Amino acid sequence: MEKSWSCNIEAKGRWIRGLIGLLLVGLAAWLWFAKDDTFWAIGCLCIGLFSLIEALWGWCALRALGIKTPF
Repeated sequence: MEKSWSCNIEAKGRWIRGLIGLLLVGLAAWLWFAKDDTFWAIGCLCIGLFSLIEALWGWCALRALGIKTPF
């Protein structure tokens, strides 16, 4: 059985997750400063940072749980 914390995505998946993470962190900054919407800004920031961690580590939480993803 594969370790749950081992690298389980390829380069294309890492790029996609990194891009999504950067977009969500940017959206969080925009929500925080331009819209003064703290609740959604914190939510986008948390999800964006988690996505960036997945991209940097080459690890996908869904794949670790056994769910197939296309990238």
